[in-house]
Amino acid sequence: MKYYILKAIVAYLKKNCTHIKYIKRIENNTIVIEFNDKNTLYFDLSKGNSLIYKKEESSNAKREYNAPFDEVLNKRFINSKIENVMLLNDDKIICFEVLSPSSYKQLKTKLHLEFTGKYTNIIIVDEEEIVLEALRHIDEQASSRIVKVGQLLLPVPKANFTPVFEEVNDIEELLYERFSHKEQQALLSIKKQKITTVKKQISKLNKLLGSLQSKESLEEESNELYQKANLILSNIYQIKPYEKKILLVDFNGDNVEIELDLNYPTAQSFANNLFLKAKKAKQKAKFMHIEKKNLEEKNEFLNRLIQQIEDAASIDEIEFLLPKKEKNQTKTKKLENYESFFYKGYKILLGKNERENIFLLQNSKASDFWFHLKDQPSCHVIVQNSKKTIPDEIIEKAAQLCTSFSVDFAGNYLVDYTQRRNVKIQHGANVLYNPYETIKIVI
Repeated sequence: MKYYILKAIVAYLKKNCTHIKYIKRIENNTIVIEFNDKNTLYFDLSKGNSLIYKKEESSNAKREYNAPFDEVLNKRFINSKIENVMLLNDDKIICFEVLSPSSYKQLKTKLHLEFTGKYTNIIIVDEEEIVLEALRHIDEQASSRIVKVGQLLLPVPKANFTPVFEEVNDIEELLYERFSHKEQQALLSIKKQKITTVKKQISKLNKLLGSLQSKESLEEESNELYQKANLILSNIYQIKPYEKKILLVDFNGDNVEIELDLNYPTAQSFANNLFLKAKKAKQKAKFMHIEKKNLEEKNEFLNRLIQQIEDAASIDEIEFLLPKKEKNQTKTKKLENYESFFYKGYKILLGKNERENIFLLQNSKASDFWFHLKDQPSCHVIVQNSKKTIPDEIIEKAAQLCTSFSVDFAGNYLVDYTQRRNVKIQHGANVLYNPYETIKIVI
């Protein structure tokens, strides 16, 4: 943080903020403070990347913080009166001096927000500068400046620098701009991270596709196994126990050497195993085109997902498309015959191919909502629902998903939607539906 910006922020706080109504940690190194008149600022005390900003929409905590630091923060500063706010020792340290309500008497507490390089920290001290709690506890092995509960907080060794001053015409506008820049940087970072994750999945799929045997090679393998098994059974009387190799004459009169597997107790059981392998190879050859098609459709879906991530305008949108995996989610995901998304309490299901579309049609409830591109092939989308209607924003999100994963070009598209009870299955994933409504989607 630049010194002149901190100085402008302190001047702004002195002028506009008289009380701290609410204070909470919302990320590991970030606290949010709501002052009087619902004036809210965010203080990010990350080392090497500290920041103060404002934003239009409020941020929710990514998890609940209940450490001793958070308890003291809440107890000492919620509904407190600000007596003074200053740059401590004319350094990059914002210090709030507050009077906090107590059962017995008002307590004077100080909150140090230290934007000082390696000493960057949030420290709570009493009026005698005794540490009550801190975001980062520092012992004597780590630094000459100790930050420990119950010990006197020494001043930060002041850096020898000459501050650069620039005029700040509108500090609020600057704080909003800083958030916008922070979000843009974070957006680019998370896009890169998520795209790398999806590309790894695509790479695995491509390896699987490349390793698939052809139908012809599987059929040839099956025939060879059948012939070998039949040949063993036809000559089983010649095979001696514990014989590793046998030389037989095949049905064309040619000599054939067969290596036996001694893990099987008899030549008969070995031949039966060959028959089983031959049958599996034949079945695999029969359905190879289906397996290949499924892998290609997954590949297509993942490539569309990359495009959606690249086009995303916010981190929330990316997290909607590809949320962080919870524990044990991977095993559950493999059992699902569809892609699932969660948006504002609603579960949205998307079929990537005909098989998954049929599954969704057959397993959805009458009250669920169904979406499909108007008058052209598309994936089927189901919004799980137990009421007669769903909010407009859910309709738009589901229709957008349906369009984004069905078309290859930007443009205007119409999406029909209705409750599942109005959709009649004709054949496979082909349906008739009435009544219905239509929404226009632009991508």
